[in-house]
Amino acid sequence: MNDQATESTHTKPAVDLSQSGMDRKIVKKFWNLRRILYTSGGSIFLFFILYNFIVADRGSRLNVEADKITISAVNRAPFREYTPVNGTILPIETFFLDAIEGGRVEKRYVEAGSFVKKGDPIVKLANTNLQLDVMYREALTYQNINDAQNRRLSIEQNSIAVKAQLADAEYQADRTELTFRRDSALISKKLISDQEFLQSKYEYESWLRRRALARENFRQDSLMRLNQLVQLDGSVARLQANLQMTQHNLENLVIKAPVTGQLTSLNAEIGESKSPGQRIGQIDVLNNFKVRAAIDEFYIARINAGQKGDFDLTGTTYSLRITKVFPEVKEGRFEVDMVFDNTTPPGIRRGQTLQVRLELGDLSEAVLVPRGGFYQKTGGQWVYVVDQSGDFAVKRNIKLGRQNPQVFEVLEGLEPGEQVITSTYDNFGDNDKLMLKR
Repeated sequence: MNDQATESTHTKPAVDLSQSGMDRKIVKKFWNLRRILYTSGGSIFLFFILYNFIVADRGSRLNVEADKITISAVNRAPFREYTPVNGTILPIETFFLDAIEGGRVEKRYVEAGSFVKKGDPIVKLANTNLQLDVMYREALTYQNINDAQNRRLSIEQNSIAVKAQLADAEYQADRTELTFRRDSALISKKLISDQEFLQSKYEYESWLRRRALARENFRQDSLMRLNQLVQLDGSVARLQANLQMTQHNLENLVIKAPVTGQLTSLNAEIGESKSPGQRIGQIDVLNNFKVRAAIDEFYIARINAGQKGDFDLTGTTYSLRITKVFPEVKEGRFEVDMVFDNTTPPGIRRGQTLQVRLELGDLSEAVLVPRGGFYQKTGGQWVYVVDQSGDFAVKRNIKLGRQNPQVFEVLEGLEPGEQVITSTYDNFGDNDKLMLKR
């Protein structure tokens, strides 16, 4: 009962809205608070993903302390390609002293290090066998010269005899001619007999033939005599030259200075035997010097006489010029001789070493980057370029050309005014970006 009463008490009559005239359709809003929050969050998440995959730097990076690296500027400046070489100071000329004739060292006139004049005796050798041989050759030569002179005398005497025969034939021909002309006049007047006339005629004609033969003999003898005398003169000249050479062999036992200079070495002890051609010492001409340098064979096709180089000494730069290129390659290097172009440095000495900058090309404008340890890591194919802000540096591909000990020529990838890291890259790994901490 109570339950029924309660139900009846709380039950209200249903209202018929259709009949009351107040029915309408309630439409829910699309951009409600929850939907706005979800959409905004999704957009922000999508933007973050797009930024990381498209806009943001996806490369690996490394923090680097800026004070522990070297940053250099790229610039445009005059460029000269050269290679450094070591040169050694040598005398402009060196003359070697060799024993022309062998023998035993009998006397030494000067010591090593002494200054000598041309013609000064340095060492005297003794050679008994050579002296005997020279004496024999002298005697034989004098005998041959005497024989030649005797032969010349014989030729001259024979020539005189031929001339005498010709003179006699000329005389007899002239004499018989006079007789024949006289007899011809007498026979026309019948003052002499025919027999006397014929005898005069035959004698004249006979001497004419003999004169002709004497003249021919004289001509041939003159030609032969001239040829024989020329041969004799040549033979005597050769004999005299041989005699002088034989005597000169004895003179060669005294080794003399061929030029004026310093005797820088002498290898001859008293009593020591020397063979023909054996080196005894050398003389250096010290009125000027040259520089001999060894160059890597890589440059052999680019080195020619006339190329220049320079070096610094006591604060002054001196110029050199190549005068001779030795094409022979030894242990991967070849040599050149250079002379001082204008001024010879004062106080230089034989054997002194110079650091020469040898030019390989003409001076020209180029974009340059300083040399550094980066090249060993990259081979010149890329570098870390510092951003204008100075906060980071990124990898960039480049192309290098010519080089010298200070700079590289930049062909592609860098512009004047940019800055690159030129110190070693050994601790940077393969990171694409370096964050510079200051």
